[in-house]
Amino acid sequence: MLILAFDTATNRATSALVRDGEVLGERTSAASRVLADADDLLRAGGLEEADITHIAVGTGPGSFTGIRIGLAAARGLSFSLGIPVAGVSTLDALAAGAPGALPVIDARRREVFTLVDGPRCLAPADLELTSGTTCVGDGAVRYRETLEEKGAEVPPDDSPLHIPWARHHAALARDYGDAGDVEPIYLRLPDAIARPAP
Repeated sequence: MLILAFDTATNRATSALVRDGEVLGERTSAASRVLADADDLLRAGGLEEADITHIAVGTGPGSFTGIRIGLAAARGLSFSLGIPVAGVSTLDALAAGAPGALPVIDARRREVFTLVDGPRCLAPADLELTSGTTCVGDGAVRYRETLEEKGAEVPPDDSPLHIPWARHHAALARDYGDAGDVEPIYLRLPDAIARPAP
């Protein structure tokens, strides 16, 4: 099984090629480069698109536009190659990269997406944390001061623990099927709808 996995929900998009649990290659870039990154990974591994058997895509929560880019890419590849797709929560993938840590993604509007009794969107100050809880993700970096005041520990800004690596999407992916059945996790309306016109 050769899985192409990618996530475009945060400001650090990730892509990976994973064959039977072994990571053949992985990279980070911008969401708009996800297909170019996939092509680069295939070329570096001496592979072609036709070799891909499954796709694992990040479903968010995160940037509305980023999530849409990732899902559109997954659907396009699935249709053109005739292969199944599985969606994986970006929060779950981030947590898989830092077992025991709380994933915290920047949700903009002074809020974060996190896993507290399921995926939630709330203000960083409203997070109830046990002293010593490790928080990871771009939201943990952005709201470091607030989280550390609440007793959390946040790895250095440049730590790889803050990135939802695509290899974890490949490891967590289950229930592969029709790409059209993969649902995004938004948790709130996009900014264009949520903000009233001036």
